Amino acid sequence: MTISRRGFLSIAAFGLPLGAVQEGAAREMVALPQGYPPGDVVVSTSQRMLYFVQGDGTAVRYRVAVGMPGRQWFGTRLIDGKHMQPAWAPPAEVKRAKPSIPDYIPGGSPANPMGAAALTISPGEYAIHGTAPSMRSSIGRYASFGCIRMLDEDILDLYPRVRVGARVHVVR
Repeated sequence: MTISRRGFLSIAAFGLPLGAVQEGAAREMVALPQGYPPGDVVVSTSQRMLYFVQGDGTAVRYRVAVGMPGRQWFGTRLIDGKHMQPAWAPPAEVKRAKPSIPDYIPGGSPANPMGAAALTISPGEYAIHGTAPSMRSSIGRYASFGCIRMLDEDILDLYPRVRVGARVHVVR
């Protein structure tokens, strides 16, 4: 039986948990109908969840922050880079909205919104990335300028699973 991508998201929304991946972590293993190939990343904006497709009928599900209304994007793009402790320079849109933000924040700084690691998405200025300690409460909310924000412990779990060239599907 083939289940559509819309069907995947409605079934995944019910959780179908198979067990926690790590004690105390926000992530968990969930049952997953077919619809996306192994290695793909699916972000459900309405659920504020990211799914890493494993290919055995399961996915690892993570709570995430997604774009604020008017700053969301949808579609399929590719992971084009993997970066540990990335430095950050705010895109022009962020700098216009928040002119007091520094022009550059070094990697590893507690003020760096990229957190522990980033998976950059092509084309554009978006990434799936960790979260500065001061922004942890944003996880599970509509809070970013379009990036997919994760807890640092979750991006560090996802990072080795995702390969450069993997597809990222951002859906409603």
